[in-house]
Amino acid sequence: MISSDTGSSVQYQFTETQDWFSHNIPHWKALLPLVSSPRPRVLEVGSWEGRSAVFLLQDLTAANPEIVCIDHFDLFRTPAGRERFRKINHNLLLTKKPFRVLAQFSVPALMELLEQEILKEDPKVPDIGAENEQSGFDWVYIDGSHEADDTFLDGELAWRLARKGAVVIFDDYLWDKEPEESTHHPKRGIDAFLELHRGEYTILTDPGHYQVALHKTSEMRIGFLVHPKESVSKDEGVPMRNLKDFGYGIHIALVIDSAYAMGAAVVILSTIEHTPGRITFYIVDCGTSPDDKQQLREILPPSRAQNVTIIFLPLLADSLGRELGPIWSKLDLAEILPVERVLYLDADILVRSSIEALWVTDLQGQSIAAAPDVGHPMGHDQNGDRKLYFNAGVLLLDVSRMRSQSAELKQVGRMMKDSKFRDQDALNVFYADQWTRLSLTWNAQGLGTYARYPSSDRDLLRLLDPTMDTPNPAVVHFTGPVHPSLEEVLSLYVQPPTAKPWGYLGAPGHPFQAQWWEVVERTAWKGKKAQGKKATEAADKALSEAIQKFGERVKDSLAWISSD
Repeated sequence: MISSDTGSSVQYQFTETQDWFSHNIPHWKALLPLVSSPRPRVLEVGSWEGRSAVFLLQDLTAANPEIVCIDHFDLFRTPAGRERFRKINHNLLLTKKPFRVLAQFSVPALMELLEQEILKEDPKVPDIGAENEQSGFDWVYIDGSHEADDTFLDGELAWRLARKGAVVIFDDYLWDKEPEESTHHPKRGIDAFLELHRGEYTILTDPGHYQVALHKTSEMRIGFLVHPKESVSKDEGVPMRNLKDFGYGIHIALVIDSAYAMGAAVVILSTIEHTPGRITFYIVDCGTSPDDKQQLREILPPSRAQNVTIIFLPLLADSLGRELGPIWSKLDLAEILPVERVLYLDADILVRSSIEALWVTDLQGQSIAAAPDVGHPMGHDQNGDRKLYFNAGVLLLDVSRMRSQSAELKQVGRMMKDSKFRDQDALNVFYADQWTRLSLTWNAQGLGTYARYPSSDRDLLRLLDPTMDTPNPAVVHFTGPVHPSLEEVLSLYVQPPTAKPWGYLGAPGHPFQAQWWEVVERTAWKGKKAQGKKATEAADKALSEAIQKFGERVKDSLAWISSD
Protein backbone atom coordinates (compact mmCIF):
# COMPACT_ATOMS: atom_id res chain seq x y z
CA MET A 1 0.00 0.00 0.00
CA ILE A 2 1.30 3.42 -0.92
CA SER A 3 0.24 7.03 -0.84
CA SER A 4 -1.01 8.06 -4.26
CA ASP A 5 -1.15 11.73 -3.40
CA THR A 6 2.44 12.82 -3.98
CA GLY A 7 1.56 16.46 -3.43
CA SER A 8 0.07 15.92 0.00
CA SER A 9 0.90 14.34 3.32
CA VAL A 10 -2.51 12.63 3.28
CA GLN A 11 -1.91 8.88 3.22
CA TYR A 12 -4.27 7.14 0.83
CA GLN A 13 -4.15 3.36 0.84
CA PHE A 14 -3.86 1.85 -2.64
CA THR A 15 -2.28 -1.42 -3.74
CA GLU A 16 0.65 -0.48 -5.96
CA THR A 17 0.29 -3.50 -8.25
CA GLN A 18 -3.40 -2.74 -8.90
CA ASP A 19 -3.09 0.71 -10.47
CA TRP A 20 -5.22 0.37 -13.60
CA PHE A 21 -6.27 4.01 -13.60
CA SER A 22 -3.41 6.51 -13.38
CA HIS A 23 -2.57 6.32 -17.10
CA ASN A 24 -6.02 7.83 -17.78
CA ILE A 25 -5.42 10.98 -15.73
CA PRO A 26 -4.10 13.24 -18.55
CA HIS A 27 -7.11 12.45 -20.74
CA TRP A 28 -9.59 12.82 -17.89
CA LYS A 29 -8.15 16.20 -16.94
CA ALA A 30 -8.90 17.39 -20.46
CA LEU A 31 -12.54 16.33 -20.02
CA LEU A 32 -13.13 17.89 -16.59
CA PRO A 33 -13.99 21.38 -17.97
CA LEU A 34 -17.06 19.83 -19.61
CA VAL A 35 -18.59 19.53 -16.13
CA SER A 36 -20.25 22.87 -15.45
CA SER A 37 -22.51 22.09 -12.48
CA PRO A 38 -21.62 23.98 -9.28
CA ARG A 39 -22.37 20.76 -7.35
CA PRO A 40 -21.35 17.95 -9.69
CA ARG A 41 -22.52 14.42 -8.95
CA VAL A 42 -20.37 11.48 -9.99
CA LEU A 43 -21.41 7.85 -10.48
CA GLU A 44 -18.87 5.03 -10.66
CA VAL A 45 -19.77 1.46 -11.56
CA GLY A 46 -16.78 -0.59 -10.39
CA SER A 47 -14.62 1.38 -7.97
CA TRP A 48 -12.18 -1.19 -6.49
CA GLU A 49 -10.08 0.77 -3.94
CA GLY A 50 -11.24 4.20 -5.14
CA ARG A 51 -8.32 5.57 -7.20
CA SER A 52 -10.47 7.18 -9.87
CA ALA A 53 -13.04 8.28 -7.28
CA VAL A 54 -10.39 10.10 -5.24
CA PHE A 55 -9.03 11.75 -8.39
CA LEU A 56 -12.46 13.09 -9.34
CA LEU A 57 -13.28 14.38 -5.86
CA GLN A 58 -9.91 16.15 -5.73
CA ASP A 59 -9.75 17.53 -9.27
CA LEU A 60 -13.29 18.61 -10.07
CA THR A 61 -13.10 22.38 -9.69
CA ALA A 62 -16.49 22.71 -7.97
CA ALA A 63 -16.42 23.38 -4.25
CA ASN A 64 -18.37 20.34 -3.19
CA PRO A 65 -18.57 17.43 -5.65
CA GLU A 66 -20.13 14.19 -4.45
CA ILE A 67 -19.78 10.61 -5.63
CA VAL A 68 -21.69 7.34 -5.55
CA CYS A 69 -19.47 4.27 -5.91
CA ILE A 70 -20.83 0.83 -6.82
CA ASP A 71 -18.81 -2.34 -6.22
CA HIS A 72 -19.81 -5.72 -4.85
CA PHE A 73 -16.63 -6.32 -2.77
CA ASP A 74 -17.30 -10.07 -3.12
CA LEU A 75 -20.37 -9.35 -0.95
CA PHE A 76 -17.88 -9.33 1.97
CA ARG A 77 -17.49 -13.11 1.67
CA THR A 78 -13.73 -12.98 1.12
CA PRO A 79 -10.93 -11.27 3.06
CA ALA A 80 -9.88 -9.48 -0.15
CA GLY A 81 -13.37 -8.09 -0.68
CA ARG A 82 -13.61 -6.87 2.89
CA GLU A 83 -10.17 -5.26 2.61
CA ARG A 84 -11.11 -3.41 -0.59
CA PHE A 85 -14.24 -2.14 1.14
CA ARG A 86 -12.16 -0.90 4.07
CA LYS A 87 -9.67 0.82 1.76
CA ILE A 88 -12.21 2.61 -0.42
CA ASN A 89 -13.97 4.02 2.61
CA HIS A 90 -10.65 5.05 4.16
CA ASN A 91 -9.60 6.76 0.93
CA LEU A 92 -12.89 8.54 0.30
CA LEU A 93 -13.11 9.75 3.90
CA LEU A 94 -9.72 11.43 3.48
CA THR A 95 -11.07 13.59 0.64
CA LYS A 96 -13.56 15.15 3.09
CA LYS A 97 -16.10 15.24 0.24
CA PRO A 98 -19.59 13.67 0.28
CA PHE A 99 -19.65 10.06 -0.88
CA ARG A 100 -21.75 6.93 -0.82
CA VAL A 101 -20.62 3.35 -1.37
CA LEU A 102 -23.19 0.80 -2.54
CA ALA A 103 -21.76 -2.64 -1.75
CA GLN A 104 -23.81 -4.51 -4.32
CA PHE A 105 -23.58 -5.89 -7.83
CA SER A 106 -24.13 -3.18 -10.41
CA VAL A 107 -27.64 -4.00 -11.65
CA PRO A 108 -29.43 -4.04 -8.26
CA ALA A 109 -27.44 -0.97 -7.17
CA LEU A 110 -28.31 0.97 -10.34
CA MET A 111 -31.95 -0.04 -9.98
CA GLU A 112 -31.88 1.27 -6.42
CA LEU A 113 -30.53 4.61 -7.65
CA LEU A 114 -33.13 4.76 -10.42
CA GLU A 115 -35.91 4.09 -7.93
CA GLN A 116 -34.62 6.82 -5.64
CA GLU A 117 -34.53 9.27 -8.56
CA ILE A 118 -38.15 8.44 -9.38
CA LEU A 119 -39.34 8.75 -5.79
CA LYS A 120 -37.70 12.15 -5.38
CA GLU A 121 -40.55 13.53 -7.42
CA ASP A 122 -43.27 11.58 -5.59
CA PRO A 123 -45.13 13.84 -3.11
CA LYS A 124 -46.22 10.78 -1.14
CA VAL A 125 -42.63 10.03 -0.12
CA PRO A 126 -41.15 13.46 0.68
CA ASP A 127 -38.11 12.26 2.64
CA ILE A 128 -36.53 9.93 0.06
CA GLY A 129 -33.97 12.60 -0.84
CA ALA A 130 -32.68 15.72 0.79
CA GLU A 131 -34.62 18.88 0.14
CA ASN A 132 -33.78 20.39 -3.27
CA GLU A 133 -31.41 17.50 -4.02
CA GLN A 134 -30.38 17.50 -7.67
CA SER A 135 -31.42 14.70 -10.00
CA GLY A 136 -29.03 12.68 -12.13
CA PHE A 137 -25.26 12.64 -12.51
CA ASP A 138 -22.72 14.84 -14.33
CA TRP A 139 -19.96 12.24 -14.71
CA VAL A 140 -20.51 8.50 -15.14
CA TYR A 141 -17.67 5.96 -15.23
CA ILE A 142 -18.50 2.35 -16.18
CA ASP A 143 -15.84 -0.19 -15.22
CA GLY A 144 -17.81 -2.95 -13.54
CA SER A 145 -17.47 -6.05 -15.71
CA HIS A 146 -15.53 -7.53 -18.61
CA GLU A 147 -18.57 -9.36 -19.95
CA ALA A 148 -20.22 -7.83 -23.03
CA ASP A 149 -23.80 -8.20 -21.83
CA ASP A 150 -22.98 -6.90 -18.34
CA THR A 151 -21.24 -3.86 -19.83
CA PHE A 152 -24.21 -3.13 -22.07
CA LEU A 153 -26.68 -3.44 -19.20
CA ASP A 154 -24.56 -1.26 -16.89
CA GLY A 155 -24.33 1.36 -19.63
CA GLU A 156 -28.06 1.31 -20.35
CA LEU A 157 -29.09 1.72 -16.71
CA ALA A 158 -26.42 4.34 -15.97
CA TRP A 159 -27.38 6.31 -19.11
CA ARG A 160 -30.84 6.81 -17.64
CA LEU A 161 -29.20 8.40 -14.59
CA ALA A 162 -26.99 10.76 -16.63
CA ARG A 163 -28.03 14.37 -17.08
CA LYS A 164 -27.91 16.19 -20.38
CA GLY A 165 -24.31 17.34 -20.77
CA ALA A 166 -22.91 14.50 -18.66
CA VAL A 167 -19.57 12.87 -19.46
CA VAL A 168 -20.01 9.09 -19.72
CA ILE A 169 -16.90 6.89 -19.93
CA PHE A 170 -16.68 3.17 -20.70
CA ASP A 171 -13.45 1.45 -19.67
CA ASP A 172 -11.76 -1.58 -21.30
CA TYR A 173 -12.96 -0.95 -24.87
CA LEU A 174 -9.64 -2.38 -26.08
CA TRP A 175 -9.25 -4.97 -23.32
CA ASP A 176 -6.41 -7.28 -24.30
CA LYS A 177 -7.19 -10.32 -22.17
CA GLU A 178 -9.64 -11.74 -24.71
CA PRO A 179 -10.01 -11.59 -28.52
CA GLU A 180 -12.15 -8.66 -29.66
CA GLU A 181 -14.32 -10.99 -31.73
CA SER A 182 -15.30 -12.95 -28.62
CA THR A 183 -18.97 -12.74 -27.63
CA HIS A 184 -17.75 -11.95 -24.11
CA HIS A 185 -15.47 -8.99 -24.94
CA PRO A 186 -16.70 -5.68 -23.42
CA LYS A 187 -16.22 -3.97 -26.82
CA ARG A 188 -19.18 -5.96 -28.15
CA GLY A 189 -21.46 -4.59 -25.42
CA ILE A 190 -20.16 -1.02 -25.79
CA ASP A 191 -20.64 -1.09 -29.57
CA ALA A 192 -24.22 -2.29 -29.11
CA PHE A 193 -24.85 0.57 -26.67
CA LEU A 194 -23.37 3.13 -29.08
CA GLU A 195 -25.56 1.88 -31.90
CA LEU A 196 -28.71 1.94 -29.77
CA HIS A 197 -28.12 5.52 -28.61
CA ARG A 198 -26.72 6.94 -31.84
CA GLY A 199 -27.63 10.63 -32.10
CA GLU A 200 -27.78 11.12 -28.32
CA TYR A 201 -24.08 11.83 -27.73
CA THR A 202 -20.82 13.20 -29.07
CA ILE A 203 -17.80 10.88 -28.96
CA LEU A 204 -14.86 12.47 -27.13
CA THR A 205 -12.20 9.80 -27.79
CA ASP A 206 -10.32 8.60 -30.86
CA PRO A 207 -11.05 5.11 -32.29
CA GLY A 208 -7.78 3.71 -30.94
CA HIS A 209 -8.31 4.88 -27.38
CA TYR A 210 -8.56 2.26 -24.61
CA GLN A 211 -11.67 4.00 -23.23
CA VAL A 212 -14.78 5.39 -24.93
CA ALA A 213 -15.85 8.79 -23.61
CA LEU A 214 -19.18 10.36 -24.55
CA HIS A 215 -20.73 13.79 -24.05
CA LYS A 216 -24.46 13.24 -23.62
CA THR A 217 -26.64 15.54 -25.76
CA SER A 218 -30.06 14.12 -24.91
CA GLU A 219 -32.22 14.86 -21.90
CA MET A 220 -32.22 12.57 -18.88
CA ARG A 221 -35.03 10.02 -19.24
CA ILE A 222 -35.59 7.19 -16.79
CA GLY A 223 -38.51 5.80 -18.76
CA PHE A 224 -40.51 4.00 -16.08
CA LEU A 225 -42.21 4.48 -12.72
CA VAL A 226 -42.35 2.44 -9.52
CA HIS A 227 -44.88 2.11 -6.74
CA PRO A 228 -43.66 3.65 -3.45
CA LYS A 229 -43.39 0.71 -1.07
CA GLU A 230 -45.27 2.49 1.69
CA SER A 231 -46.84 0.76 4.64
CA VAL A 232 -48.01 1.99 7.99
CA SER A 233 -46.84 0.44 11.23
CA LYS A 234 -48.89 0.56 14.38
CA ASP A 235 -45.68 1.12 16.32
CA GLU A 236 -45.77 4.76 17.41
CA GLY A 237 -48.17 5.52 14.54
CA VAL A 238 -45.44 6.64 12.12
CA PRO A 239 -45.15 5.65 8.45
CA MET A 240 -42.51 3.06 7.65
CA ARG A 241 -41.15 1.74 4.37
CA ASN A 242 -40.38 -1.78 3.37
CA LEU A 243 -37.02 -2.72 4.87
CA LYS A 244 -35.47 -3.19 1.43
CA ASP A 245 -36.11 0.44 0.54
CA PHE A 246 -33.28 1.53 2.80
CA GLY A 247 -30.69 -0.34 0.77
CA TYR A 248 -28.31 -3.04 1.80
CA GLY A 249 -30.01 -4.51 4.87
CA ILE A 250 -29.69 -3.26 8.43
CA HIS A 251 -26.54 -1.38 9.48
CA ILE A 252 -25.59 -1.52 13.17
CA ALA A 253 -22.70 0.37 14.76
CA LEU A 254 -20.90 -0.34 18.03
CA VAL A 255 -17.98 1.47 19.66
CA ILE A 256 -15.84 -0.78 21.86
CA ASP A 257 -12.50 -1.56 23.43
CA SER A 258 -11.46 -4.86 25.06
CA ALA A 259 -13.42 -4.10 28.23
CA TYR A 260 -16.65 -4.15 26.22
CA ALA A 261 -15.84 -7.01 23.82
CA MET A 262 -17.96 -9.53 25.74
CA GLY A 263 -20.83 -7.03 25.87
CA ALA A 264 -20.54 -6.50 22.11
CA ALA A 265 -20.76 -10.27 21.63
CA VAL A 266 -24.11 -10.28 23.43
CA VAL A 267 -25.37 -7.38 21.30
CA ILE A 268 -24.40 -9.13 18.06
CA LEU A 269 -25.66 -12.61 18.92
CA SER A 270 -28.93 -11.49 20.51
CA THR A 271 -29.60 -9.28 17.48
CA ILE A 272 -29.07 -11.96 14.84
CA GLU A 273 -30.97 -14.56 16.86
CA HIS A 274 -34.08 -12.38 16.73
CA THR A 275 -33.69 -10.42 13.47
CA PRO A 276 -33.76 -12.09 10.04
CA GLY A 277 -32.21 -10.81 6.82
CA ARG A 278 -29.03 -8.98 5.88
CA ILE A 279 -27.24 -7.26 8.78
CA THR A 280 -23.87 -5.53 8.79
CA PHE A 281 -22.17 -4.73 12.11
CA TYR A 282 -19.66 -1.88 11.98
CA ILE A 283 -17.43 -2.04 15.05
CA VAL A 284 -15.45 1.12 15.70
CA ASP A 285 -12.27 -0.23 17.26
CA CYS A 286 -11.10 1.81 20.25
CA GLY A 287 -8.62 -0.79 21.45
CA THR A 288 -9.62 -4.41 20.93
CA SER A 289 -7.10 -7.24 20.74
CA PRO A 290 -6.67 -9.68 17.82
CA ASP A 291 -8.27 -12.33 20.05
CA ASP A 292 -11.27 -10.08 20.69
CA LYS A 293 -11.79 -9.60 16.96
CA GLN A 294 -11.47 -13.30 16.20
CA GLN A 295 -13.89 -14.27 18.97
CA LEU A 296 -16.43 -11.71 17.78
CA ARG A 297 -16.22 -13.04 14.22
CA GLU A 298 -16.73 -16.58 15.49
CA ILE A 299 -20.11 -15.60 16.94
CA LEU A 300 -21.86 -15.99 13.60
CA PRO A 301 -23.62 -19.35 13.27
CA PRO A 302 -23.23 -21.13 9.89
CA SER A 303 -26.88 -20.44 9.08
CA ARG A 304 -26.25 -16.65 9.18
CA ALA A 305 -22.72 -16.50 7.77
CA GLN A 306 -23.97 -15.56 4.31
CA ASN A 307 -26.08 -12.59 5.35
CA VAL A 308 -24.39 -11.20 8.46
CA THR A 309 -21.08 -9.33 8.25
CA ILE A 310 -18.83 -7.91 10.96
CA ILE A 311 -16.49 -5.09 9.88
CA PHE A 312 -13.94 -3.43 12.16
CA LEU A 313 -13.25 0.26 11.49
CA PRO A 314 -10.32 2.16 13.04
CA LEU A 315 -10.59 5.58 14.64
CA LEU A 316 -9.48 8.39 12.35
CA ALA A 317 -6.29 10.24 13.23
CA ASP A 318 -8.20 13.44 14.06
CA SER A 319 -11.10 11.73 15.82
CA LEU A 320 -12.55 12.93 19.09
CA GLY A 321 -12.11 9.39 20.40
CA ARG A 322 -8.34 9.69 20.05
CA GLU A 323 -8.31 13.23 21.41
CA LEU A 324 -10.57 12.84 24.47
CA GLY A 325 -10.89 9.07 24.94
CA PRO A 326 -13.01 6.18 23.62
CA ILE A 327 -16.20 7.36 25.31
CA TRP A 328 -16.29 10.25 22.83
CA SER A 329 -16.01 8.06 19.72
CA LYS A 330 -19.79 8.09 19.33
CA LEU A 331 -19.42 11.67 18.09
CA ASP A 332 -17.03 10.46 15.35
CA LEU A 333 -19.49 8.01 13.78
CA ALA A 334 -20.56 10.23 10.88
CA GLU A 335 -16.96 10.57 9.71
CA ILE A 336 -16.11 6.89 10.15
CA LEU A 337 -19.14 4.96 8.92
CA PRO A 338 -19.47 4.26 5.18
CA VAL A 339 -23.28 4.22 5.22
CA GLU A 340 -26.09 6.77 5.26
CA ARG A 341 -28.32 5.29 7.95
CA VAL A 342 -27.23 3.29 10.98
CA LEU A 343 -28.58 1.95 14.25
CA TYR A 344 -26.09 2.65 17.03
CA LEU A 345 -26.20 0.31 20.04
CA ASP A 346 -24.18 0.57 23.23
CA ALA A 347 -22.27 -2.61 24.10
CA ASP A 348 -24.36 -3.12 27.25
CA ILE A 349 -27.51 -3.96 25.30
CA LEU A 350 -29.59 -7.15 25.17
CA VAL A 351 -31.86 -7.53 22.13
CA ARG A 352 -34.97 -9.59 22.87
CA SER A 353 -36.99 -9.31 19.65
CA SER A 354 -36.58 -8.33 16.01
CA ILE A 355 -35.26 -4.81 15.44
CA GLU A 356 -36.73 -4.54 11.93
CA ALA A 357 -39.49 -2.19 13.09
CA LEU A 358 -36.94 -0.03 14.90
CA TRP A 359 -34.71 0.11 11.80
CA VAL A 360 -37.47 1.45 9.56
CA THR A 361 -38.71 4.07 12.03
CA ASP A 362 -39.47 7.34 10.26
CA LEU A 363 -36.97 9.96 11.44
CA GLN A 364 -39.45 12.65 10.34
CA GLY A 365 -36.69 14.76 8.86
CA GLN A 366 -34.58 14.75 12.03
CA SER A 367 -30.96 13.65 12.45
CA ILE A 368 -31.57 11.04 15.14
CA ALA A 369 -34.23 9.02 16.90
CA ALA A 370 -33.75 8.12 20.56
CA ALA A 371 -35.67 7.10 23.66
CA PRO A 372 -35.97 9.44 26.66
CA ASP A 373 -33.57 8.89 29.55
CA VAL A 374 -35.47 7.20 32.39
CA GLY A 375 -33.01 8.37 35.05
CA HIS A 376 -33.19 12.02 33.98
CA PRO A 377 -36.25 12.45 31.74
CA MET A 378 -35.92 16.25 31.73
CA GLY A 379 -32.14 16.42 31.95
CA HIS A 380 -29.92 16.95 34.97
CA ASP A 381 -28.99 20.64 34.71
CA GLN A 382 -30.95 22.25 37.53
CA ASN A 383 -30.07 25.74 36.30
CA GLY A 384 -30.76 25.21 32.63
CA ASP A 385 -33.85 24.91 30.45
CA ARG A 386 -35.85 21.82 31.25
CA LYS A 387 -36.67 19.80 28.17
CA LEU A 388 -37.00 16.15 27.27
CA TYR A 389 -33.55 14.52 27.49
CA PHE A 390 -32.67 11.36 25.56
CA ASN A 391 -30.51 8.37 26.42
CA ALA A 392 -27.70 7.80 23.91
CA GLY A 393 -27.47 4.01 24.26
CA VAL A 394 -29.79 3.31 21.32
CA LEU A 395 -29.71 5.81 18.45
CA LEU A 396 -31.13 5.58 14.95
CA LEU A 397 -28.97 7.96 12.92
CA ASP A 398 -29.27 9.76 9.60
CA VAL A 399 -25.52 9.62 9.00
CA SER A 400 -25.58 11.65 5.79
CA ARG A 401 -27.35 14.52 7.56
CA MET A 402 -24.96 14.27 10.52
CA ARG A 403 -21.87 14.44 8.29
CA SER A 404 -22.71 17.99 7.26
CA GLN A 405 -22.54 19.05 10.94
CA SER A 406 -19.73 16.78 12.10
CA ALA A 407 -17.15 19.51 12.77
CA GLU A 408 -19.64 21.53 14.83
CA LEU A 409 -20.68 18.46 16.84
CA LYS A 410 -17.06 17.65 17.69
CA GLN A 411 -16.50 21.22 18.83
CA VAL A 412 -19.45 20.94 21.21
CA GLY A 413 -17.91 17.72 22.50
CA ARG A 414 -14.64 19.51 23.27
CA MET A 415 -16.50 22.27 25.10
CA MET A 416 -18.42 19.71 27.19
CA LYS A 417 -15.62 17.23 27.85
CA ASP A 418 -16.11 17.57 31.61
CA SER A 419 -19.90 17.32 31.55
CA LYS A 420 -21.51 14.77 33.91
CA PHE A 421 -22.67 12.34 31.23
CA ARG A 422 -20.05 13.32 28.64
CA ASP A 423 -21.04 12.26 25.13
CA GLN A 424 -24.73 11.93 26.02
CA ASP A 425 -24.85 15.49 27.30
CA ALA A 426 -23.08 16.80 24.20
CA LEU A 427 -25.49 14.97 21.90
CA ASN A 428 -28.49 16.32 23.80
CA VAL A 429 -27.20 19.88 23.57
CA PHE A 430 -26.33 19.67 19.88
CA TYR A 431 -29.44 17.79 18.74
CA ALA A 432 -31.86 19.42 21.18
CA ASP A 433 -34.35 20.19 18.41
CA GLN A 434 -33.26 17.55 15.91
CA TRP A 435 -34.43 14.25 17.40
CA THR A 436 -37.48 12.04 17.17
CA ARG A 437 -38.72 10.16 20.21
CA LEU A 438 -38.50 6.35 20.23
CA SER A 439 -40.64 4.11 22.39
CA LEU A 440 -38.93 2.97 25.58
CA THR A 441 -39.50 -0.62 24.47
CA TRP A 442 -36.43 -0.01 22.27
CA ASN A 443 -34.28 1.20 25.19
CA ALA A 444 -35.55 -0.11 28.53
CA GLN A 445 -33.37 1.44 31.24
CA GLY A 446 -33.06 1.16 35.01
CA LEU A 447 -35.13 -2.01 35.26
CA GLY A 448 -35.29 -3.38 38.79
CA THR A 449 -33.83 -0.18 40.18
CA TYR A 450 -34.37 3.55 39.48
CA ALA A 451 -37.07 3.03 36.81
CA ARG A 452 -39.51 2.17 39.63
CA TYR A 453 -38.53 5.14 41.82
CA PRO A 454 -41.27 7.81 42.02
CA SER A 455 -40.62 11.23 40.52
CA SER A 456 -42.75 13.84 38.79
CA ASP A 457 -40.58 13.64 35.68
CA ARG A 458 -40.95 9.87 35.43
CA ASP A 459 -44.70 10.20 35.99
CA LEU A 460 -44.82 12.54 33.00
CA LEU A 461 -42.73 10.09 31.00
CA ARG A 462 -45.21 7.31 31.76
CA LEU A 463 -47.99 9.45 30.35
CA LEU A 464 -45.95 10.03 27.19
CA ASP A 465 -44.90 6.39 26.89
CA PRO A 466 -46.80 3.65 28.75
CA THR A 467 -44.26 1.09 27.47
CA MET A 468 -41.91 2.37 30.18
CA ASP A 469 -43.35 -0.30 32.47
CA THR A 470 -43.67 -3.09 29.92
CA PRO A 471 -42.58 -6.48 31.31
CA ASN A 472 -41.44 -7.53 27.84
CA PRO A 473 -39.19 -4.85 26.29
CA ALA A 474 -37.62 -5.44 22.87
CA VAL A 475 -34.22 -3.95 23.80
CA VAL A 476 -32.83 -3.92 27.34
CA HIS A 477 -30.12 -1.43 28.31
CA PHE A 478 -27.91 -2.23 31.33
CA THR A 479 -27.05 1.30 32.42
CA GLY A 480 -24.49 2.11 35.10
CA PRO A 481 -20.74 1.45 35.45
CA VAL A 482 -18.97 -1.89 34.96
CA HIS A 483 -17.45 -1.71 38.44
CA PRO A 484 -19.38 0.75 40.66
CA SER A 485 -17.60 2.64 43.40
CA LEU A 486 -18.24 1.88 47.07
CA GLU A 487 -20.15 5.16 47.29
CA GLU A 488 -22.46 4.05 44.46
CA VAL A 489 -22.97 0.60 45.98
CA LEU A 490 -23.96 2.07 49.37
CA SER A 491 -25.97 5.01 48.02
CA LEU A 492 -29.32 5.53 49.75
CA TYR A 493 -30.79 7.09 46.63
CA VAL A 494 -30.51 4.18 44.16
CA GLN A 495 -30.98 0.64 45.43
CA PRO A 496 -30.21 -1.83 44.08
CA PRO A 497 -27.29 0.04 42.49
CA THR A 498 -26.97 0.09 38.71
CA ALA A 499 -24.07 -1.86 37.20
CA LYS A 500 -23.13 -4.04 34.22
CA PRO A 501 -23.75 -7.80 34.42
CA TRP A 502 -20.08 -8.60 33.90
CA GLY A 503 -18.72 -6.36 36.67
CA TYR A 504 -17.77 -7.52 40.16
CA LEU A 505 -21.23 -6.66 41.47
CA GLY A 506 -23.22 -7.93 38.51
CA ALA A 507 -26.55 -6.15 37.88
CA PRO A 508 -28.37 -6.76 41.19
CA GLY A 509 -32.14 -6.89 40.96
CA HIS A 510 -32.19 -6.66 37.16
CA PRO A 511 -34.93 -8.90 35.72
CA PHE A 512 -32.97 -9.71 32.54
CA GLN A 513 -29.49 -10.31 33.95
CA ALA A 514 -29.92 -14.10 33.69
CA GLN A 515 -30.97 -13.79 30.04
CA TRP A 516 -27.86 -11.73 29.33
CA TRP A 517 -25.64 -14.47 30.77
CA GLU A 518 -27.52 -17.12 28.80
CA VAL A 519 -26.46 -15.35 25.61
CA VAL A 520 -22.87 -15.10 26.86
CA GLU A 521 -22.83 -18.89 27.23
CA ARG A 522 -23.41 -19.19 23.46
CA THR A 523 -20.30 -17.13 22.66
CA ALA A 524 -16.55 -17.56 23.01
CA TRP A 525 -16.88 -15.94 26.45
CA LYS A 526 -18.87 -18.81 27.95
CA GLY A 527 -17.81 -19.60 31.49
CA LYS A 528 -16.66 -16.01 32.09
CA LYS A 529 -19.39 -15.07 34.55
CA ALA A 530 -18.10 -12.43 36.98
CA GLN A 531 -16.56 -14.39 39.81
CA GLY A 532 -13.23 -15.47 41.24
CA LYS A 533 -9.99 -13.51 41.21
CA LYS A 534 -10.91 -10.72 38.76
CA ALA A 535 -14.16 -9.94 40.55
CA THR A 536 -12.36 -9.88 43.90
CA GLU A 537 -9.68 -7.58 42.51
CA ALA A 538 -12.30 -5.16 41.16
CA ALA A 539 -14.15 -5.11 44.49
CA ASP A 540 -10.88 -4.57 46.38
CA LYS A 541 -10.02 -1.69 44.07
CA ALA A 542 -13.40 -0.02 44.71
CA LEU A 543 -12.85 -0.41 48.47
CA SER A 544 -9.29 0.95 48.27
CA GLU A 545 -10.40 3.98 46.26
CA ALA A 546 -13.16 4.68 48.79
CA ILE A 547 -10.71 4.53 51.70
CA GLN A 548 -8.33 6.85 49.86
CA LYS A 549 -11.15 9.29 49.12
CA PHE A 550 -12.25 9.17 52.76
CA GLY A 551 -8.69 9.90 53.91
CA GLU A 552 -8.38 12.86 51.55
CA ARG A 553 -11.61 14.38 52.83
CA VAL A 554 -10.52 13.98 56.47
CA LYS A 555 -7.15 15.54 55.64
CA ASP A 556 -8.81 18.49 53.89
CA SER A 557 -11.16 18.98 56.84
CA LEU A 558 -8.30 18.99 59.37
CA ALA A 559 -6.35 21.44 57.24
CA TRP A 560 -9.35 23.78 57.14
CA ILE A 561 -9.78 23.59 60.96
CA SER A 562 -6.07 24.31 61.52
CA SER A 563 -6.18 27.39 59.32
CA ASP A 564 -9.29 28.79 61.01
